[in-house]
Amino acid sequence: MDELLDDLLRKIQEGRYPPGSQLPPGRDLADAYDVSQSTISRAVARLREQGVLVGRPGRGVFVAEPTQR
Repeated sequence: MDELLDDLLRKIQEGRYPPGSQLPPGRDLADAYDVSQSTISRAVARLREQGVLVGRPGRGVFVAEPTQR
């Protein structure tokens, strides 16, 4: 899971997922990384705890704006 976290953070830092952008659905990320959806859920939860991502009920998971971090 560390490689997954590192890759997601790198993509955020490089602007592939800029602040305010929505992450792809968990199913799509699981397919892209060839991992289970539960692994994606754990990774997203960890990044939410770190303030990198924010959840918006009914809408999805988004990259936190710099003011939210």
